[in-house]
Amino acid sequence: MSARLDLEMRDDAGDGQGGIVPGFAPVTSVWARIEPVSVNEEEQADEAVFNVTHRIWIRFREDVQAGMRFRKGTRGFTVRTFHDPDETRRYLVCRCTEDGR
Repeated sequence: MSARLDLEMRDDAGDGQGGIVPGFAPVTSVWARIEPVSVNEEEQADEAVFNVTHRIWIRFREDVQAGMRFRKGTRGFTVRTFHDPDETRRYLVCRCTEDGR
């Protein structure tokens, strides 16, 4: 586990006109291992869009939820699913998609 990541939770704010402005608030920093899993290319509005998925390993935490995000500098990784790989509560494996691709 050699990557230092910030774990963030959703913290939407009102825009003053009845809508919301999506945002995130920091929860904590964690040491993690990032494993790229796959890259899928699809076309949207005549433009290639790449979806990159990762497996992110962290020490076990009970407060991780789908929709939270890991941040490493300018890169963001949205948590889609997570599980305890051997049910010993030592590690948590998060299946994430990289934002902004």
